[in-house]
Amino acid sequence: MNTTPRNEITRQIESAAVVAILRAASDQGLVLACRAMMLGGLKIAEVPLTTPNALQVISQISNELSGQVLIGVGSVLDADSVRRSADAGAQFIVSPTFKPEVLEASHKLGLPCLPGALTPTEILTAWEAGADIVKVFPAHRLGGPAYLRDVLAPLPHIKLMPTGGVRLDTLGDWFDAGAVCLGVGTSLIRTDLVQAQDWQALTEHTRAFVSAVEAARQ
Repeated sequence: MNTTPRNEITRQIESAAVVAILRAASDQGLVLACRAMMLGGLKIAEVPLTTPNALQVISQISNELSGQVLIGVGSVLDADSVRRSADAGAQFIVSPTFKPEVLEASHKLGLPCLPGALTPTEILTAWEAGADIVKVFPAHRLGGPAYLRDVLAPLPHIKLMPTGGVRLDTLGDWFDAGAVCLGVGTSLIRTDLVQAQDWQALTEHTRAFVSAVEAARQ
């Protein structure tokens, strides 16, 4: 069970600026992939519940990489999933949508909640309900970074994490638009390298991605 204060976990997510989404059709190799990415500088990872045996993967990462990788759970749709994820060792909760019961269950357990929203009304509703960071999803569908910039013009106080379609070559654009962090999937955790079990190459790829993030935020 998580013992780190919620605001400290949120601060760590913002500081790292990248949440790696370990979404896969199989749980095979995900723990080793996470370890390889950690060696490349990865600090925050999320395992969606749509991944086979997601809770077991979260538990293993929580046990084996404790203090090295902050592990969260994604695709959470109900309060029971929040509780089961917390029991498995998840330290933050991510959802593709905003549901009050998910936010309330997360905060009751002391976990940050990053609910998904897209329109300005959805984003503001999630934020005013207490979201620690609002996940803008799918971020690339309504104009990419330009859309994020337009949303933040009248709502500059809201912390946004664009997710969906975030690539290495657009990192700087998202940060320039006002993102506090990015949710990144296949462009970071490359399925070809995981399937080939080329952990060294995955470490090097992650290192290059992390370096690009650091450069983009300067």
